[in-house]
Amino acid sequence: MSAQANTIDAVRIAAAAADRVKATDIVAFDVSDLLGITEIMLIATASNERQVLGVGQEIEKDLYLHANHMQPREREGLTEAQWVLLDYGDFIVHIMHEDARRYYGLERLWKDCRQIDLKLPRRTPDEG
Repeated sequence: MSAQANTIDAVRIAAAAADRVKATDIVAFDVSDLLGITEIMLIATASNERQVLGVGQEIEKDLYLHANHMQPREREGLTEAQWVLLDYGDFIVHIMHEDARRYYGLERLWKDCRQIDLKLPRRTPDEG
């Protein structure tokens, strides 16, 4: 079973929001065959705690405005702002501080899962 099209569309909205506020290394994995609790894991990196929170707020805002008033079921990590998790049921967003992303290496967990094309614009190194 693969992730549903409407879930992929919502994840692309979230990824575009994260990209707009300069999150980096944005990737999404279709984990529907591996996990029964969700379809997609989206991961984004932020360079500091303030940006971690800002990326989360931008994602929540865009999903509410552009994905039928979608709101997370749960939010975790807002106090420490090292790793914010937004649980939307069909997909989960992980916004991680650079150090936490390196340390936990979530991509290793889902390396065998299909990566989703987020359709983000390609940036050159001088564009940041």
